[in-house]
Amino acid sequence: MHATFQPIVDAISERVIGKQGQIKLALTCLLANGHLLLEDLPGMGKTTLSHALANVFGLDFSRVQFTSDLLPADLLGVNILNSAEHKFEFRSGPIFNQLVLADEINRASPKTQSALLEAMEERQVSIDGETYALPKPFFVIGTQNPSHQAGTYPLPESQLDRFMMKISLGYPSWEAEKQMLQQAHSAQLPPVSKLLDLHQLEQAQRAIVDVHVSDAVLEYVLRLVTRSRDQQMFAHALSPRASKSLLNAAKAWAFIHDRDYVTPDHVQAILPAVAEHRLRASSMGDHESKALSEQLLASVDPLAA
Repeated sequence: MHATFQPIVDAISERVIGKQGQIKLALTCLLANGHLLLEDLPGMGKTTLSHALANVFGLDFSRVQFTSDLLPADLLGVNILNSAEHKFEFRSGPIFNQLVLADEINRASPKTQSALLEAMEERQVSIDGETYALPKPFFVIGTQNPSHQAGTYPLPESQLDRFMMKISLGYPSWEAEKQMLQQAHSAQLPPVSKLLDLHQLEQAQRAIVDVHVSDAVLEYVLRLVTRSRDQQMFAHALSPRASKSLLNAAKAWAFIHDRDYVTPDHVQAILPAVAEHRLRASSMGDHESKALSEQLLASVDPLAA
């Protein structure tokens, strides 16, 4: 792994124990300028991972608890009358931070969920005819409870497609949970230290753009997304936005593994996280959606001419 990023993975692994694979995927998503959806049961470490990512890069952080009565203005901000100057002033909402944790995003109403669409895609918000740019970098981590839990609303496909990746942490292994319980008896761990500054993060994001992609790998990505559009196999196809996400994530995955070029192995490593939430129907479970991404990989030969 790239010497710059191994200490980051190690530091976050001290808080989210035994989940190095998921940590690397979350880091990949941030470096690729995407957004991340974490779906899991309560208490699995989703918020801990989000805080650790913000701390390790020194990003401005805000957490919004999505509830059924949350309004778009609570998230984006609102114009307030300044009676002294007889004019309206914009008071920005918590969306104006570099890392925004949209906690339990699928407990909010569809109207509030849709307020994120412009922010996630265009990195701006529009309020009362005015457009306001969001900070750079801008990274949304949405946490989601499984759809079978009470009080949840399914995310629309348009919003799912704006998340570059979806990952689940899952239950820890026996040894990892034992280590976690041992930590609980010791002194409280300090917050994760800042290891890279904003300039270094932006440098890495720019460097990823220059990671080389051969025609053979590019055509492999195209064969994958084209195969997903075979309606006999997949009810939900991968969009052009998904194909760009797949390519950008593969470039970021190659970069953090100290490669300046993308191989089919890099594409295969990140495809489930990029494709599962797009391929599955809303009623499918995680095991079924995972089977879909595995079917897609098995149906396309990476070495085909």
